[in-house]
Amino acid sequence: MDVEGLLTAVLANQWVDDTATGDIWARLLCLLGGRFDLVLQSCRSGHRLPDAAMFTSALQRLGVTPQQAVWLDVDEEGVKAAEGAGMKSILVEDLADALNKLADFTGVKAVTAESLPPSCSPDDVSHGYVTIKPGVKTHYVEMGSGPPVLLCHGFPESWYSWRYQIPALAAAGFRVLALDMKGFGGSTAPPDIEEYSQEQLCQDLITFMDKMSIPQVTLVGHDWGGVLVWNMAQFHPERIRAVASLNTPLFPVNPSTPPMETLKAIPIFDYQLYFQNPGVAEAELEKNLERTFKIFFFGSGETGRPVVSTTGVRARGGLFVGLPDEIPRSNILTEASLQYYVSQYQDRGFRRPLNWYRNVEANWRWACSRPTGKLLMPALMVTAGKDIVLLPVFSKGMEDLIVNLTREHIEECGHWTQMERPAEVNSILISWLQKTHKTTSVTMAPKL
Repeated sequence: MDVEGLLTAVLANQWVDDTATGDIWARLLCLLGGRFDLVLQSCRSGHRLPDAAMFTSALQRLGVTPQQAVWLDVDEEGVKAAEGAGMKSILVEDLADALNKLADFTGVKAVTAESLPPSCSPDDVSHGYVTIKPGVKTHYVEMGSGPPVLLCHGFPESWYSWRYQIPALAAAGFRVLALDMKGFGGSTAPPDIEEYSQEQLCQDLITFMDKMSIPQVTLVGHDWGGVLVWNMAQFHPERIRAVASLNTPLFPVNPSTPPMETLKAIPIFDYQLYFQNPGVAEAELEKNLERTFKIFFFGSGETGRPVVSTTGVRARGGLFVGLPDEIPRSNILTEASLQYYVSQYQDRGFRRPLNWYRNVEANWRWACSRPTGKLLMPALMVTAGKDIVLLPVFSKGMEDLIVNLTREHIEECGHWTQMERPAEVNSILISWLQKTHKTTSVTMAPKL
């Protein structure tokens, strides 16, 4: 309803609750207030249902006439009262039938199992900024209350890539914080390459948690965000309640093989080698931002559209070489979403986001410095069957590195998991989070 521009309201007979258990009503009112345009309580309005004055007051506050409104009620007396006030009314005996009648009146189809879950726009969430150090500031959005869950996106994205997950996780009872990762969107940082090493990024995230007074957090990452959350779990395990990654596995470090040789040995990672020289990839990606995001963001089941290849990028002279100028917008991306991504890269371009790729040697040396040992906190690995870069097979052997690993797999899904299969992702995350926060992690005696 809200997406279609329709106003919604809840009318309720309720007394003022000032008892010690009043938080139950407080939580309910907070939930309703975030989703409806008007929550009218009898104790605030001086009227009660089914009095006609209650309906009149609500209509006046919404600025609509009775003929423009429809009332849903499980009580026949309330239905008759609404009709007496000139409103159309629906008696809710069977929910599916009532929703179909509501759809006939409003022209808005009821949400089904196949429908996309509700998303949040930039105006729906609370925005905040934390100064990490001079010149470095982290932008985040926040929704909900409860155990903190921090969402870390990848390249070339934004906090907005979690738009379908934020409302769902918040409604499930979690305090959701989605970051603009360092150098992305509203998070400012210098252009120096070393600012984007994994060691520095992890330290920045610890500073963020300290300044937000978050002792422990559950981390959920995707793409580069997945790399970061695994590193946080390995290097700062005392601060991590649990850790989850979409698509990105925990890659074991190999101290005997230089990291550039490892990249060269995997053809689909050739794009990462192309990204190494500052200025080259920036010029290509910034040439036409709309085209860039149309190329990057696509669903695995789409046919009749050109698909970017991550192999042979250096040989052909660019990531987008050979692709047509006009690229159709994917059905996983609305026009409004496309324009939001464009706006996030309009001013500062891709230099800082690409710097995440330019610390290969530094990241390898740092990873080699960590004492060997298994992760003990609860962990979740979600693989996607149609990801053309982060192949599910790359996650083989993670059980040898993580004591308490849960696996989930979405076969018909590509790289952009949160956007392509948001309902499945939400279901997986909520189920795992709720289970995780009811149990304790594996405990062992500390070692010096």
